Formats: sequence, structure tokens, C-alpha cells
Amino acid sequence: MPKIEVSEQSLSRLLGRSIAPEELEGLLTVAKGELDGREGDLLKVELNDTNRPDLWSTAGLARALRVYLGGPTPRYDFFSTPTTAKDSGERIIEVDPALREIRPYIAGFVASGCALDEPALKDLIQTQEKLCWNFGRKRQSIAMGVYRSDAIVYPVRYRAANPESTRFVPLGAEPPRPMSLREILRDHPKGQEFGSIVASFPRFPYLEDARGATLSFPPVINSADVGAVKAGDSSLFIELTGTDLSTLLLAASIVACDLADQGFTILPVAVRYPFDTPYGREVITPLYFQNEISVEIDYANKLLGARLSVEEAAAAVRQMGCPAKVAGSRLTVTVPEYRNDFLHPVDIIEDVMMARGVESFEPLPPSDFTVGRLSEAEGLARRVKDVMVGLGYQEMIFNYLGSGRDFVERMGISPEGMVRIANPMSENYEYLRSSILPSLLEAEAVSAHAVYPHLLFEVGKVSYLDASDASGTVTRDYLGLMIADKEASFNQVRAHLSVLFYYLSLEHALEAASDLRFIPGRCAAVIVGGKRIGLFGEIHPQVLENWGIQMPCAGGEIDLGLLP
Repeated sequence: MPKIEVSEQSLSRLLGRSIAPEELEGLLTVAKGELDGREGDLLKVELNDTNRPDLWSTAGLARALRVYLGGPTPRYDFFSTPTTAKDSGERIIEVDPALREIRPYIAGFVASGCALDEPALKDLIQTQEKLCWNFGRKRQSIAMGVYRSDAIVYPVRYRAANPESTRFVPLGAEPPRPMSLREILRDHPKGQEFGSIVASFPRFPYLEDARGATLSFPPVINSADVGAVKAGDSSLFIELTGTDLSTLLLAASIVACDLADQGFTILPVAVRYPFDTPYGREVITPLYFQNEISVEIDYANKLLGARLSVEEAAAAVRQMGCPAKVAGSRLTVTVPEYRNDFLHPVDIIEDVMMARGVESFEPLPPSDFTVGRLSEAEGLARRVKDVMVGLGYQEMIFNYLGSGRDFVERMGISPEGMVRIANPMSENYEYLRSSILPSLLEAEAVSAHAVYPHLLFEVGKVSYLDASDASGTVTRDYLGLMIADKEASFNQVRAHLSVLFYYLSLEHALEAASDLRFIPGRCAAVIVGGKRIGLFGEIHPQVLENWGIQMPCAGGEIDLGLLP
């Protein structure tokens, strides 16, 4: 969860009055936050809502508390919409068509007319770090740069640069010297930390002004010249680059609103694309792109367990900073420029609950009397576990998510039919497993020091694609088992499965099968009630070598959901 440091003096100034830590601690529940400590003027606040990046700054937190305490809902007149564009003047960013497959999107604006003091500068840097790290997936989808606008000659060019021949002096280089983009990835601390985001591309994102003066190498590092912002600067150029335009626009809106609340005048910038985007080929930023959302009061009351009038619900939503209007029993919310977390009517209901306070809802005892019992599937799973433990197996519990390297490459199989995560946080959690065998092999790969034989099993879930299901996937309960020993064999696993089916009172048969994970001729399918319910055999030597396992292994798995 994001943690921020808030200047108590700055917070009081933005709130319009001083606030004691004790009062702040109570108010922070509105922002799903809590006071985590204090060091002099700095208040440490932990925020527990990752859907509200607008709260991850002093200005954003102050805005939420100010409105909640009865202050006016802020109005921002510098936003364009998809149908109405503000005047951007000469402030233009031109996008290179070659960036479409690299890092295609950029947003920007100018903030002027107010000197940046030291607390405001520190808060801007903190906002930059939190947005790019937490919300921007460690700069992969959002990276932000801040520059001295008076040193820039427009138009700014966002282009794909040659990493070998393009050179500039990066911020923080020791000693300061011109470096190529490739050298920055190799030698600069920020290049070593974030260079992997773009290292695989033949050309790198690069920002320069009309004179050719370097602004930055996004998402890695600013230049030591135009990109060196300090306290006292009164004209700032803010840009954000990334891979998802809506996320980028929201982040730009948050920063713009924060600076506007601190007294800056926000001047729009036109971004001109040579390719289509969700908002056209010319996007004036900051851009308001959110849609209204509505809820029926009866539905809200049902979920809240309350009897609120639609006017009371509207007042609560307004207290959370959201303009609202009422039409009959329907409440419609205009989403603020700095928020995009209203995806469902339930999100309106949550704001109503937060504004009124959880303590305002009267607790009710359950009206239904129920008796809990094990499901049939859980009952079967426990019986299977009892038998496996009785046979001398050690029960294991594994993650259901894993990497393509473990689930696909090391097993020597195709990823066809497997469920792959579209935007994984890490390649280590890219696939849902479709088999328990990789998990068992992973455990064995780090267990060579333990006394043999190793008998491992897990009763867990696997998932795979299935077009016949409404969701396109199915999740099944499987038994996976494996023996690692110099005597491990097909017959040993067969004997153990025969014991299992005996205690489950099930007749079973075997038929020859072929599977790339097993040695040819040493693999069989298990048949129960005329259905193929599983597979077992001796693990192929190539698979064992892929895992770095030197001991012979035999194993298999059973689909428990197919047992009668």
C-alpha cells in the first residue's frame, strides 16, 4: 500500500486551517488512510486504496479532506474534452510514428505563475515517484518528467532515437559527461534500474525541443540541463509517457489538479499523433475523458442495509468531492477530473458509505440460520489426502500462478490451451497452471539434499481454456503425485494409484498413452467409468534435465472432478 510523507504546514495551508494530528487521524478514514508516524513537520500517512492515486500527495489528500469538511468542490477550467479543445497556443508535442510499437503515448501541460517552494518541490517529486512506481507499474506504463518550461522551445519532439549515436548529459551522472542512450542503460544507476523497459527495442524513446536540446530519455532519466528543476522555478513543463493512454491521461490530470490547487496556472499542450489513438490524432491535455455513472437508490439501500433518500445519498457523494444530480429515484454522479475509479454503481455506493461513516450503519444480526458442511468436492479431497498420507507421501501447497519458463519451456510442451495473464506484474506470474506436475518438479529441484525416496503430492486446482464454458476457461480439482528415487518407476506409481482407487471403492483400468512429459512406452491413461480421468508414467529425462534433477522421477495426476 502506498505510504506518503505530508508536510503538516503545507497540509494546513491547503486545508485553510490548522489540523491537529488527533483530528487528522480520525479524518483519514475518509481516504482509507491512517497516520503512521510523525517526524517534526512531516506526517507519515499510509493509504489503503490503490484505486485512488489522486490521494497520494499532500495536495490530493488536502483536497479530499477540505471538501469533506464542507469546503467547496474545486472547479478546473483548463480541461479539454473529446469534443471541446482548449487553446494550446504554440505548446505542441509531435510524436514520431516509429514510437507506435515502442512507447506510443505522451501527455503534457505547463504550470506557471507560482514559485515552487521547497515543500512543494518535495511533494511533486513524491507524487512523481508514487504515480510512476505504484500506479505506473515501476515506470512501465507511466513515467513522468518535470522540466523548466522557460528553457524549452516548442514544438517538443517525442521521437524514436538511435541508442548508439544519441547522446546527452543525464541528470545524476558522476562525473557529468555526455553519454549515449546505450551507455546510460549500462553505466547510469537509473539506466540499470529501468533500462529493461526499453532495452529490447531497436530504437529508444527520446524527448527534445525544437532546437534539439534534450529533455529526457523516458522512462529512464532527464537531462542535467532542462530537466534539473529546483525550488524557486515558476514555470514548469510536465510530461508523462506510457503504454496506456487513459491511464496516462488520468495521471496527468492528477498532477495538474494538484499544482492548480497550489496556485499554479495550468496551460494545455497539444499532442499530435501520426497514428490513431482512442481520443483522436490530436489530443489536448489535460483531457477530461470520464463518463457519468448512475445508481438507483433502492439498489444502494439494498447493498448498504439502509433507508437513505436519494437526496441524502447525493449529499454524501458531494461530500466526497463528486458533483451529483437527482432525477426521481436515480442518482447520477459526474466523475471528478482526477478520479477514474467509478467502474460500477457499487463504486457510488462505496462513496456514500465512506462519507456517512461505517459507524453510522446499525449492525443487524443474521436473519437466516444455516449449518455449515463440507461440499462433496472437499469431502473427496480430504479422503484422497488421507490415503496419500497413509501411503507415505508428503503434502505440498503451491502457487497457482507461474512463469512460462516453468510451466511451458521446462516441461517441453506447447502453451496452447493455457490461461495466460494479459498484463502480469512479473513474468514469474504469467500463466495459470494447467498441471500440478511442474509444481512438484520445482519442489524436487531444490530437494536433492533430503534423504530419498521423496514422495510428494498436492490436491489443488488447475485451469485451462475451454470454449464450451461461458467464461472461456475451466478450473478443476486435481491430485498430483510424484516419486523421486533411484527405484522410481511406472509400476510403483501404478501400485499406489491402485491403493487409492481401492479405498475410494472405484474400479479403474489403464490404457497406453503418449505424452511429451513422460518416457514413451512408460506412460498410461487412467480410465474410470469409461472416462479418461488422468495420466501417469516415468518423467522424461529431458524434462528432468530442464529442471536440473538428477534422480529418476515418476508421477502423474488425476482429475478429481471426473470421479463418480
